[in-house]
Amino acid sequence: MTNPNILTTDDQIRELLAETRRIAVLGIKPESHSTQPAFYVPKYMSDAGYEIVPVPVYYPEVTEILGRPVCRDLTKVEGDIDLLNVFRKSSDLSKHTFDILAKKPKAVWFQLGISNDEVAERLADSGIKVVQDLCLMVEHRALIAGGGQRRV
Repeated sequence: MTNPNILTTDDQIRELLAETRRIAVLGIKPESHSTQPAFYVPKYMSDAGYEIVPVPVYYPEVTEILGRPVCRDLTKVEGDIDLLNVFRKSSDLSKHTFDILAKKPKAVWFQLGISNDEVAERLADSGIKVVQDLCLMVEHRALIAGGGQRRV
């Protein structure tokens, strides 16, 4: 039986996006990397009205991204996180699992090309909704901004 917290359908993803207001972005890149998805996807979501909490993994000299102060430790993000958008290699996800479980965001979104079934199941088993291997910007455009359907 599949875990109900692993989201795969348009309706599940549309509902998740409709409930989301605050997005922490693990692995966000600064403006100097504006051609990279790890910058322009969170910028798109910010422009669409979501609050973005930047959690870069690198770039120690950067103190602000998208006009918001960076947080260096996911567990030290103040307040609740509706959605954790993850820009990390699939092979790096396991090293973030403890921090994600400690912070307990309502949902975790592994960007297009990023998936780890073991980590996803562990998060889902703890009550966190999980989306894998989809682009947040593309799905938002298709399901919220455009109001359409993408998958059957």
